[in-house]
Formats: sequence, C-alpha cells, structure tokens
Amino acid sequence: MTDYLTILNEDLSEIKVAEPESPVGFTYADYLTWNFKERIELIRGKIFKMAPAPTITHQKISGNIEFKISNFLNGKQCKCFHAPIDVRLKGKPFRKNKLRDDEITTVVQPDIIVVCDAEKLKDNRSVDGAPDLVVEILSPGNTKTETKYKFGLYEENGILEYWVVYPEYQQIHMYLLNKKEEYGKPVIYEADEDISSTVLKGLRIPMDDIFKL
Repeated sequence: MTDYLTILNEDLSEIKVAEPESPVGFTYADYLTWNFKERIELIRGKIFKMAPAPTITHQKISGNIEFKISNFLNGKQCKCFHAPIDVRLKGKPFRKNKLRDDEITTVVQPDIIVVCDAEKLKDNRSVDGAPDLVVEILSPGNTKTETKYKFGLYEENGILEYWVVYPEYQQIHMYLLNKKEEYGKPVIYEADEDISSTVLKGLRIPMDDIFKL
C-alpha cells in the first residue's frame, strides 16, 4: 500500500514540538501530553492539523446524520458518537491486539462514528480500535486529507462502511469493505434517494433530510 503520509502538513509550521523519541514517530503517549490550540490528528506517527472550526452547513449536516443514526440505534448494542472523539487505530497486523499508548501511532477524530463492540469503549479516554461505520463530512479545508490520506487508513484498519459526504454537491459516497478487505468503487447517493446502510441493517435515511438546512 502506498504510504500517503510521508509529507508533513505545511500548516503546522507554527506548532513547535520536539522530535519523537520513537523510530515510528509520535505516539498516543506523546499525543496525551500536548495542549495545542489547534485540533490535530496523529497519523502513522506524524502530526496533521485539522481543518478550522466546521461551518454552520457542516454542523447542520452532521447533526442531521447523527440524529437519524442515534434514533435508529436507540436500545441497540451499537453506539453513535460525534467529533471530537479520539479513535485509536492500530493497522492491519495489530487490529485486535491490545497496544500500549507508546505503541499506537494513529489517532483520528472522524465527524461521526458507530461502534458495535463494547470492548472498544471500555477505555473511557477514547475508542480503542476501528469503528464499524465512519462518516466524514468534507469542507474546502479538509477535502484532500479525507479523500487521499484517510481512505487508505480506514481500509487498512478494516472499517466496514465509510461515508464521504460532499455538502457542495449534496452527495454521499459510501465505501464498503469487500472480501479482500478493500474498498471498491463507492455507492453514490444523491438528492431524492434514501441512503441505506449495510452495517446497520434496516437503516434508511432520506438524503433530503440529511441536507435539510
């Protein structure tokens, strides 16, 4: 798999941090000691500055999706969460392993996640492992990151269902993990359609409700 994350985000030039002691880069143990004003994510040991505060449109769309999913999951085992919430990802060889804080080099904050395994929620600090479903809502400041960097990351970690929301076009691209543990071409949902989840059987959301502002 191509390592998309060899170039440090230039926007971090004002953030001063020491070089990581670990040969794999910065770790979750380092992450817990930082107190930056900016929201950041740690991806394969490198620091990435997140997009500025979400727009009103972004927040409304996020709220609409979360409301629908949370209502659907009421009384069910799976739980829905929204950003900011830390998700510790471990990579394909270590997905099911219990890793120490200084062994974890990826911590992300998706817009919305669904977690069906209660074991992943036992550590109250963050989600320990890959969610079952991830929703990322794109904005001009994060489109490149979400479509290029996180695609491979979520695929590698076995996230079964990945929604990429395009507010400008009122579209959602749904990526589903196949038997080869790869994302194929997305299922594209547009206005006047209902988006239907594969992971959450029975969940159908009218696209018009998602983009209702």
